[in-house]
Amino acid sequence: MEETIIILKIKKHIHQFTAAERKVADYILEYGEFVPTMTTKQLAEAADASEASIVRFCKRIGFDSFRMLKVVLAKEFSQGPMTVNSVSLLQSNDTPHSLFQKVTHVNKMALDLTLKTLSHAEFEKAVAAFVQAKKVALFGVGGSYPPAVDGQYKLMRIGYHAAASSDYHYMVPFITYMKKGDIILCFSTSGKTKEVIDIVQYAKERGITVISITTLNQSPLYKMSDITLCIPDLEAEERIGSIASRTAHQNVVDALYVSIFHEIGENLVEAFDLSREKASEKRK
Repeated sequence: MEETIIILKIKKHIHQFTAAERKVADYILEYGEFVPTMTTKQLAEAADASEASIVRFCKRIGFDSFRMLKVVLAKEFSQGPMTVNSVSLLQSNDTPHSLFQKVTHVNKMALDLTLKTLSHAEFEKAVAAFVQAKKVALFGVGGSYPPAVDGQYKLMRIGYHAAASSDYHYMVPFITYMKKGDIILCFSTSGKTKEVIDIVQYAKERGITVISITTLNQSPLYKMSDITLCIPDLEAEERIGSIASRTAHQNVVDALYVSIFHEIGENLVEAFDLSREKASEKRK
């Protein structure tokens, strides 16, 4: 069987499944290419498991539903192995052009699946929280830091006192001066990064609203957040860099920015025009 992202993820966590979930996992590992055409009932009968076990299995590996898992499996098997950010890439015969196509496909899949993982209600709650906030802290470590920086830049453009960092010691003083109603926006694909959990714990002690962009699983960050904006879990466990998750993070940041501007933009037009005119002086 082809070593797709989902297959590798199942193998990585095979010993963490319950006995019933293990039956589902074993069936997918052996007959994964047939699963996209099956109903929940059909898979339950074939794997000798309950439909409830299938739902729990899907959630354990980061998917909200069996339907979402089928979509990802179908796309992976139709495109071939998609572990473009795994060390196993060194064993492939891919050309630069084929890798470009695979990276593009993975990024597109991340965007498509975010439409299913991200809750409409949670997103609207996040926008409402931002409209009321004065200060925003943005925190991410490693590959989750770049979208935090971009988010800081965008929020600064619309008048927020915003700071982005990957350094716990840098962020603590900023959070100390924040007030109830202000926001810390955390980026973490796994939701388990120690620095992120520690900074969230301090923010919660200060009464700061915690909004996270993370995968759909029962991670510490997921449980601690006041508002969770979930992205699909498409990264290889042992990856050479963040690709799909960074794209999903960035997409949520852009959507937040546009939505917040839509709510408060009437008060910003004059400042935007002044900023644009000043910046245009450097283009002459």
